[in-house]
Amino acid sequence: MGTIYLVRHGQAAFGTDHYDRLTAIGFAQARLLGGYFGRRNIRFDAVFTGTLQRQTETAQGIVEGHPDLGASPSPEIFPGLDEYKPEAIMMALTGSFPAPALAAARRDPVVVREHFRVLREALLAWAEDRTKPEGMPVWQAFQDGAVEALVEARRRLPDGNVLIVSSGGPIAAIVAATLNAPPATAVELNLRIRNSSLTEFAATPRRHNLISFNGLPHLDTNPDPTLVTYA
Repeated sequence: MGTIYLVRHGQAAFGTDHYDRLTAIGFAQARLLGGYFGRRNIRFDAVFTGTLQRQTETAQGIVEGHPDLGASPSPEIFPGLDEYKPEAIMMALTGSFPAPALAAARRDPVVVREHFRVLREALLAWAEDRTKPEGMPVWQAFQDGAVEALVEARRRLPDGNVLIVSSGGPIAAIVAATLNAPPATAVELNLRIRNSSLTEFAATPRRHNLISFNGLPHLDTNPDPTLVTYA
């Protein structure tokens, strides 16, 4: 039996003009996760990421925090692990995307709450096929694309360890599919997934089963509360 380690990227630059990159906190989270894997003597037979910079930088940070991974496989790219486009999803519901508000998001908790309230509504409308965001697949195709990465991992390495670095949306979609949960559950899971969190699956050639969800074992004993982030 193999194990699939599904990781959400570290903190990205939410509320800036270039969200798709890790912050200093994001890199610290990734390196600490690498250190956690190192202490447990976990090595990977394959590494999968999406195409996004914040995902590939997280994989890089994990390797930096785990010196024994120096000869680990180069990351393989699976576009199905990419995040949805929040601007397209919100535009499909409301006709606008509050870019000016995002600029203040890190400084104003009221702005943050309102942004994610609208995002939740927009995600649910998309997941229930009530909207068709421009440039986005339907929810079922998005979910199938994310799950395909796990199917490939268990098919190719049924007895190995596979590291998959993705984003909140695909991870929530994968967990919901594994549990046969409805789209509304995937939306709620998505909005609870923490940066650099670890979700684990036991894998055989025929199936994968959820072991743990949204854990932060690499931060549990760290005294710095600023390392626990959501966006």
